[in-house]
Amino acid sequence: PYPADDREGGRTPGVVNLPAVVAAAAALRATAAEAAAEARRLAPLVDRIRSTVAAVVPDVEVVGDPVDRLPHLVTFSCLYVDGEALLHALDRRGFAVSSGSSCTSSTLRPSHVLEAMGVLSHGNIRISLHRGTTEAEVARFLDELPGIVGQLRAEAGVVGL
Repeated sequence: PYPADDREGGRTPGVVNLPAVVAAAAALRATAAEAAAEARRLAPLVDRIRSTVAAVVPDVEVVGDPVDRLPHLVTFSCLYVDGEALLHALDRRGFAVSSGSSCTSSTLRPSHVLEAMGVLSHGNIRISLHRGTTEAEVARFLDELPGIVGQLRAEAGVVGL
């Protein structure tokens, strides 16, 4: 319906680039399939973190719904522990974790999201598992976490929990 245009490489302007549309659709399907497979792999690791942390660390609250949640994220709050101190202690052991909710990660203010959920907004850690996360890394984290929390509580003068 339109005349050819030299600036369009001889193609008629305004015509849909069908090969690019097909390629984009194929890429979207592949990405969705990969994301679903990765979710199936990571969800049991998050389940393991959720159940083990609650069992081996006293005075901890695992945040969020155990079923209706993202398959790669887990947040927990430790009573009597400063979240930033816990974050740095874990970092020194080679664990890259975050504190607070992701929507307030660029501020030092307490998370309004965690407060709205009615959970402890200080002393929390958010773990985001990624494509390269292994079962061995999760096991090492779960082995070291109780000692780290205990040490931080002792340094704060909180003992006997």
